[in-house]
Amino acid sequence: MGRGGAGVLPAALQRWGWLRYIAQMSIVSTRPHAQAPDFSTPAFRLALGHFATGVTIVTTRAPDGRWVGLTANSFNAVSLSPPLVLWSLAQGSGSLPAFQAATHYGVHVLTADQRALAERFATRDVDRFAGLDVRTGPGGVPLLAGCAAVFTCFNRSRYPEGDHVIFVGEVEHCQQDPQAAPLLYHRGRFLPPAAHPAPLGVG
Repeated sequence: MGRGGAGVLPAALQRWGWLRYIAQMSIVSTRPHAQAPDFSTPAFRLALGHFATGVTIVTTRAPDGRWVGLTANSFNAVSLSPPLVLWSLAQGSGSLPAFQAATHYGVHVLTADQRALAERFATRDVDRFAGLDVRTGPGGVPLLAGCAAVFTCFNRSRYPEGDHVIFVGEVEHCQQDPQAAPLLYHRGRFLPPAAHPAPLGVG
């Protein structure tokens, strides 16, 4: 143990002394925790499905130059100043490494007539970009034409939470079509065009 035993004490003990260390550990140990859920994962998924969302396609360029894209409805706004948005991706997604490594990505808000595009970018083992009108943005990010809105984002931060990673993007460029009606998703299905609200002009 050595003389006095000081060499094996935690650094916190050496810095604060016994009383401060004990007080700190007491605060940590009494911090409240969530109770275990009283519902199953399928029940949770069904409940979440009652929240209607828009539908997006998120795209980026992988380190090897490949274009990567996927359909996501976890998109949301975070801040107006600075302009921040977020979306999330499952920890087990094969696209996760590409998005983690990218400097930029594009978030495309789909229109009511782009359901087939949403389904294509949710399908495995297909060329998701085949035949599309694509231009490249910062970092070589593929940007799709004809969407209701497009946000080109700097890959600002990533936060692992549960079985997903939350991406926060700082928007560098955005564009929108004021006449576009959005594609909506509710309770596990796309809503028919008749259920979509009429587009509003920009005030």
